[in-house]
Amino acid sequence: MSGDGPSADGPSADDRETGGPRADGGTPTVESVAAECETVDAVVGDRVDAVVTVTLNRPDARNALNATLRAELKRVLDAIEESSARVVVLTGSDEAKAFVAGADVKELRERDMLEQREASKRPRVYERVDDLRQPVIARVNGHALGGGCELMQACDVRIAHERAKLGQPEINLGIMPGGGGTQRLARLVGEGHAMRLILTGELISAEEAADIGLVEEVHGDDTFDDRVYELAEMMATKSPVALEFAKKAVKAASRTDLEQGIEYEAELFAQLFGSPDKDEGIDAFFEDREPEWHERER
Repeated sequence: MSGDGPSADGPSADDRETGGPRADGGTPTVESVAAECETVDAVVGDRVDAVVTVTLNRPDARNALNATLRAELKRVLDAIEESSARVVVLTGSDEAKAFVAGADVKELRERDMLEQREASKRPRVYERVDDLRQPVIARVNGHALGGGCELMQACDVRIAHERAKLGQPEINLGIMPGGGGTQRLARLVGEGHAMRLILTGELISAEEAADIGLVEEVHGDDTFDDRVYELAEMMATKSPVALEFAKKAVKAASRTDLEQGIEYEAELFAQLFGSPDKDEGIDAFFEDREPEWHERER
C-alpha cells in the first residue's frame, strides 16, 4: 500500500486537456481508450478541469455488468491510472436510467463453480475502482443493485439521486454478494444493516441509504450534478500526491488495527515531506495565493 515518490515535472497543457500523455507520445489518452469501447464512455474536463467522467453505457440491459462492460471499464481505469487526471466521477448513462442494475444474470446462469472461481480472480472491476490512485465519486443516477451496489461501495464517495434504489438482492437467486458486498457493506453500514440487506434482498430508497451510511448525500434534479461536480472540483484543486496518499490512509482505517493504521498514516505523512507540493502548499499559504501543484510521475 506504499506510494511511489512524487515528481517535480508537471504535465503539458495537452496532457491537462486530454487526461494523460498525448497519443503521439506513445501512451493512449483516456478518451482514445474509451472511444474503442462499446459500453464505457469517458470525457475529461467537460465540467471541471482534470476530472474524468466515466459513464457506463449499456442501456438495453440497464448497465448490467457483463464480461464486455467489466473488461472495458478496467481498460479505461488503467488509462486513467496512467493519466494526469486527478478525480473520477463514475456514473451510469441517462438512457439506461440506472447506475448499474446488477450483474448479467444470463452469464451467471451459464457458469459452474470452476468457471466462477476463474471469473472471481482479482483484480476485478471492484478492486480496480477501490485501488485507483485517484479519488472516485459515484454519481448514483439510478438503481444500484447487486454488483452495481458493490461497484458503488468500491468508490470513495457516493452521491445518490433521490430516485435511486439500492440493495443486494442476490439471495433471491439462491446466491450471495460476490463482488465484495459482504465485506464493504458491513464496513459502511455496520453488521446489522448489512445482514438485513443481504439476507432479505430488500431494496431501500436513497434516503434510507443515506440514513444508514451507504451513501453520503441524496439530491434531486436541481442540485444533483451541481453537488457531484462541486465535490469533484474541490478535490481536483488539491495536490495529486496528497490526494493519493490521503485516500490510501483513510482506506487503511478499515483494513488494519488502530496501531498499524497510525503507523501507516505516519509513514505516508513523512513521505509527503519529500514532495515539492509540501513546500509549494506552505509557501502559497504564507503568500496568500493559489498553489501550483506538481503532477504524479507514473
